[in-house]
Amino acid sequence: MSTAEVGLPTKIKTTQQALDAWVREVVQWHFDPATGCPFWLDYAQKLGWDPRDRVQSYQDLDQLGPFQDEWLRGGPVRRWVPRGYAERPVYTFETGGSTGVPKSRINIEDFRFDYEAFSDTLPDEFFPKGADWLSLGPTGPRRLRLAVEHLTQYRGGICFMIDLDPRWVIKLLKMGQAKMAEQYKQHVIEQGLTLLRAHDNIHCLFTTPKLLEALCEKVSLKKLGITGVFCGGTEMTPQFHRFAVEELLEEAYFAPTYGNTLMGLAVHKPREEADNFAVIYYPPVPRAVIEIVDPDEPIRIVQYGETGRVRLTTLTKEFFMPRFLERDEAEREPPCELYPWDGVRNVRPFSRLQANVVEGVY
Repeated sequence: MSTAEVGLPTKIKTTQQALDAWVREVVQWHFDPATGCPFWLDYAQKLGWDPRDRVQSYQDLDQLGPFQDEWLRGGPVRRWVPRGYAERPVYTFETGGSTGVPKSRINIEDFRFDYEAFSDTLPDEFFPKGADWLSLGPTGPRRLRLAVEHLTQYRGGICFMIDLDPRWVIKLLKMGQAKMAEQYKQHVIEQGLTLLRAHDNIHCLFTTPKLLEALCEKVSLKKLGITGVFCGGTEMTPQFHRFAVEELLEEAYFAPTYGNTLMGLAVHKPREEADNFAVIYYPPVPRAVIEIVDPDEPIRIVQYGETGRVRLTTLTKEFFMPRFLERDEAEREPPCELYPWDGVRNVRPFSRLQANVVEGVY
């Protein structure tokens, strides 16, 4: 047995112990009348028992019940601001709105912490410190707008932005205006090309799979000097992963991610030949945990390799969201040496909801 095989069980156990300790700290914070947010303090009153006493481990969060989607739709959004951060400036980030009224999440520093941790996974050879970036993706009230810019600044660069309203794309597709949606996509690409051609120091790119393909139909990334591509979105399939690496990127580094407003950013496992371009992500434990559960019995986690619905638990002092069922499905992936906790393989829209979800530019 190799040293790595001996070491992984120990790493898994240590990670679980650290997660349990972090859960206790986060629960103490959110349910303390001095630091907690109005929503969770009111929730505890309805429970009739104090979560600070009963919740001592990650598994104990089951006692709080599932987090409801509708709780984040509409206001007052200040019910989510912890009293411990009452004097801090607050951001509100919104989800895409593809399933109805957008969900809102407050942010203070979380997006900075998440993207600084992600920065540590990017190789400097391909994402040079001091290089400028182009963010070719959603803008407006989305977390990405500030997060990618902060990532760029954290790495010593300047971030160039385009205008992109994904809700307009979704509306066009729902109206059957596929041609207009395509014209809007080309409008977005033209904005990006103008910036890429005008600024020689842009060497790094954030975009979505659909926009990456549309951009590469127009130009050579290599000739434009792009050496690293950070890419996210539900259109990230094994087929696209292979296509991007073998056809589109021209030796640029490809960093796929699975992220959203509610979770943060799950990073891709370093590519290995044996994975056959499977898209394998690991969440930022202990700040967020992803589990794959039985859609019909969402308290039951499926076996490794089995398909189920994505269940997310977000654990930060800014935002506490236990046991939330995402609109995605995937296969459960075992821990690995670099990430000694559960991951997810080949995330895609939850099949039972597909008729109600329009993905647009993602």
